[in-house]
Parts: sequence; structure tokens; C-alpha cells
Amino acid sequence: MCGMEQSKSLFVHRSFIHFWAGRIATTMANQMMMVAVGWQMYDLTHSAWDLGMVGLAQFIPALLLTLVVGQVADRFDRSRVLAVCLAGQLLVTLGLIWGTLGGWISREFIFIASVALGTTKAFQMPTQQALGPLLVPPSILPRALAFNSAGAQFAIIAGPAIGGFIYVAGAQAVYTVCSLLFVLALVFILQIRLAPSATIARKPVNLQSLLAGIHFIWERKSVLGAISLDLFAVLLGGATALLPIFARDILHCGPWALGLLRSAPAVGAFTMSIWLTRHPIQRNVGKVMFASVALYGITTVVFGISTYFLLSLAMLAISGAADMVSVVIRQSLVQLETPDDMRGRVSAVNSIFIGASNQLGEFESGMTAAWWGTVPSVVIGGLGTLTVVALWMKAFPSLARRQTLT
Repeated sequence: MCGMEQSKSLFVHRSFIHFWAGRIATTMANQMMMVAVGWQMYDLTHSAWDLGMVGLAQFIPALLLTLVVGQVADRFDRSRVLAVCLAGQLLVTLGLIWGTLGGWISREFIFIASVALGTTKAFQMPTQQALGPLLVPPSILPRALAFNSAGAQFAIIAGPAIGGFIYVAGAQAVYTVCSLLFVLALVFILQIRLAPSATIARKPVNLQSLLAGIHFIWERKSVLGAISLDLFAVLLGGATALLPIFARDILHCGPWALGLLRSAPAVGAFTMSIWLTRHPIQRNVGKVMFASVALYGITTVVFGISTYFLLSLAMLAISGAADMVSVVIRQSLVQLETPDDMRGRVSAVNSIFIGASNQLGEFESGMTAAWWGTVPSVVIGGLGTLTVVALWMKAFPSLARRQTLT
């Protein structure tokens, strides 16, 4: 009986705790770095277009490497692949410190650094998603995933806020703290030990194997509908890339406000994740998902027209809570239906949808802001999200009618 109780405790699984701690450090470093990079780029160029290009520079490597990263995650020791990714991000951060202290950092150098970060994250995201389930018994996997998500949301809340306040001392101060966090994450990840039973079989690489992740998602219309709905909703409605402009030119605040604005969606998401842990979605899954995405679109419109800092902060927090509902449903559908030997490839395809909605969404925001202006860009994006909800309810009726996750 005592052994059974211990098996239910996450803390007896040391490799999982190392993984969890490493993910928190990594996520916090990345969030802080995006605050510094965004503010530094806007200081250099005062261009919404360039802010959007930072997101595009991070997305393109992930798109080009989709088929490769899935194979790597399924065929090699995932903990070691993750360690290499973190080492790469550490090197990029050291380069940003060097350029900032030397006074020669430029728009072009930030773009190069963004491409390098995008390349490491292309391998990191699917590997990270596929590694977690190997570190705990299946009986406590749902608890482990919830615990892992809560830690990541905490880092997303704290990282931008801390980064915004540290930026007062200069971009190099933020990058220095980020580099220390990457070192800490590496220490944790290198302590992960996979059980022999977690070894992935190495099947021959062929065209069918390369396309297996895409084929898997395409055949499951509810999964395809869920992840594509999230893709287009966040792609159109996201305003993350434009937050430096809102903080500086519309709300008339400083870097500290940018940090809080970037943290606000995570505060809402963290709160919602706690609620969903105690009150899981058990009925009307499809309707709940579509309603949450519609709420995301509405809050985006209100944020776009707001000139009051507290109202803008509240709208971002609510949008984060609404998005978390969509994320939980999408991730649950993917995790519950994917066999372990395909997790890397399916996670790679899923990561493209996530990356497209985030990094490509930043490019879309910057591009439309350069064309139409900052406020119209965000408002039109929010209205576009509401349009996508209406279209997807008709295009994926099985998802709209879905009652349960299983």
C-alpha cells in the first residue's frame, strides 16, 4: 500500500522534477528575453514591421524543419536533445550580451539571433512535449501534465514582469539573467535519466515515416479542427508583438508596463488552469471550446480600443484565461489519441500550429500595424477571430457537437 501511495506522488520521480524545474527556468528565460528583444528592437527602429519580423524570423526555421525535428525527437534520447537545444539558446543569449555591451547591436543582428532562437526552439518544443510522458507512470500522467503546465504558466507570468523591471538597468542586464537561467536549466536537464522501457524503437526513415504525424492529425477531424481553430484565432487575434507600441505610445508607460502586459495573459491562463484542475471540462466540450475562442476575440477588440492601462491589463488577462480553455481541450485531444512512438512527430506538427499562431501571429500583427495602424490592426484581428469561430463551427460540425474529450 505504501508503494502504491508513493507511485502516485510526483516528487518520488526525480527525473520528472528535474524536467519540471528545467522547463520553468527555460520558459522564464525565454519570456524575459522576448521583453528585452522587443523593447530593444523598438528603441532601434521604432517600426511595427520590424517587431513583426522578429516573430517571423523565429517561425521560419520551425516550419522548414518540421519533418526533421519529429524524427529526431522519436529516434534519439530526448533529454540529450533538449540539453543541446538549451545550450544553443545560451550561446544566442551570450551573443546578445556581447552586442549590447559593445554598442554594435543592430536590427540585423537581432534578426540573426531570432533565427538562431527559432532553430533551437524548433527542436525543443516537440522534444519537450514528447519527453514528459516518459518520466512518470501512465496512472499519474494527467496530474503530471497539469503540474507541468502550472509551472510553465508561473514562469510566463513572472518572466516578463521581472524582465521589464530589470530592463531599467539595460538590455544587457536582462540577457545576463537569462543566461544564468539557461545554465540552471541545463544542470537540471542533464540529471534526467530515462528508464530502459522508455527507449524508442528506431524504425527505418522513409516517406511514410516522415509524413506520419501529418497523416495522423489529418485523419482525426476533431483534432484537426481544434488545433487549426486555435491557430487561426491566435494568428489573427494575437497582439503580443505590438505590446511595446501599446506600452510606450498608446498607454504612455515604460518597460515595466510592457512586462506586466506580457504577463497578464499568463495570469489569466494560470488562474483558469487551477480552476480546470478542480473543475475539468466533462460535457459540451465542443461548445465550450468555440465559446472560449469567441471570448478571446471579444477581449482582443476591447484591448485594441482601450487607452486605460488597467482595462488593457484586464482584457489581456481574460484573453489568457479564454485561450487556456482552448489549449487544454486541444492538448487533451492530441495526448489521449497519440501512441508514444509517434509523440515526437505528432508533437512536431502540433508545434508548427502553436508556433504559427504565436511567432507568425507576431509577424501578421506587425505587418497589418504597418499598413493600417496599431489600433485598427488589433481590432480587425479580433473581429477576424470571431469570423473564424463562425466558419469553423460549420466546417467541423463533429467538433462543435463533441460532448467529451474521450
